Amino acid sequence: MGTDRLQSLDVLRGVAILGTLGTNIWIFTDPQGGAGFMALPSTDSVDGWVEVLLRSLSNGKFLALLSILFGVGLELQYRSARKRGARWPGWYLWRSALLLFEGTVHYVLIFEFDVLMYYAIVSVVVAYLIGRKRRVIHGWMIWQGLSLVAGVIGLSMLLAAGPGMGGGGQRAATWLGQVNERLVLAGVYRAEAVLVIPLSITLFLLGSRLLRAGALENSPRGRIVQRRMIWIGFGIGLPIDLFAAWSGPQWFLVARYLAAPIVAVGLLGLITSLVHRMREEPGPVRRGLTAVGRMAMSSYILQNLVASVLCYSWGFGLAVTLQDSRPWWVIGAFAGISAVFVVFAVLWMRRFSRGPVELVWQWAYQAPQRRKRSAAPVPEPRTPVEIEPANRGDEAAEAPKADDRPRRRSSSRGR
Repeated sequence: MGTDRLQSLDVLRGVAILGTLGTNIWIFTDPQGGAGFMALPSTDSVDGWVEVLLRSLSNGKFLALLSILFGVGLELQYRSARKRGARWPGWYLWRSALLLFEGTVHYVLIFEFDVLMYYAIVSVVVAYLIGRKRRVIHGWMIWQGLSLVAGVIGLSMLLAAGPGMGGGGQRAATWLGQVNERLVLAGVYRAEAVLVIPLSITLFLLGSRLLRAGALENSPRGRIVQRRMIWIGFGIGLPIDLFAAWSGPQWFLVARYLAAPIVAVGLLGLITSLVHRMREEPGPVRRGLTAVGRMAMSSYILQNLVASVLCYSWGFGLAVTLQDSRPWWVIGAFAGISAVFVVFAVLWMRRFSRGPVELVWQWAYQAPQRRKRSAAPVPEPRTPVEIEPANRGDEAAEAPKADDRPRRRSSSRGR
């Protein structure tokens, strides 16, 4: 059961990572960036209809799936710490600090819609909640969920009353210009936090609860949970998502932050169920997704870097050069980048236990722990004569009594 669970978890992560590229690729390939991404094209033509369909299929769903899986991983970290008898959250907070640093670097240097910074903040909050009683966790989920709904409704009303979405200017032409843009407009680019943070807290806690309920198990109770998740995701979430996606840009936030997470629950159940039904020996697709999932952080950052080089003006500038060939060249770019990283992940994981970013991250995570252990006082070596007295306690206290017995017996004989 444990092996199946870990295999399905890696596959799920691989699907989520490539799925986030399926959303982000529309931002990279739009000359206006995020502003153009939010302004959906007209569906009067086949090109526009296909683009709206593809964007609605990926919008928010795989990011929500990744958030749930992050909660699953946090639950596994918590269990591991409890099993070792380690203090919690303890060193997990250092992991969150490293994730915040990594996300900040990724935001400033590569991609203005980075999600790692949000995950770092949310992981600290959830780390202190994950061991609490069920009613406390459920209360937080309800509170954060209601905050999310209120935020989405309020912002959607503002967007509907405003001049519309999109219409932004071109990106800066140089890499340094884009870096400066992200620093100057950090308040604008990070404003999404008012929705992402409550959503992520809810999904992190949901991931923890689903793991405890057996959602990733290849067992009778696991299959029951998976069927329920599929029904909720595709029976309830998908119709809402399709309605919002085709009802105009004023419904964009509803689709991305309310409907998409429900669909993500269905994706989690469906993919897990399919993995458990597959033969034990993985085929090339499953092997590739597993490799991407095992180096998820590297794949997420590097695929965004490659997309930046291909699309931005300081690279090959394909976003402007091929803007009249949308959506077809975008589909090709997504397929090509995904294929490259699947092959790269498979080859890399044959030689290493972690991805390139994960190796650096693990070194940074363990470095202060190694220094702490090396700074601890080392006890002086004991000679063989000192080994017996070192076991102080009841045995040492009883030793003189044992030595006295022969003396009393011999003195009684003398009398």
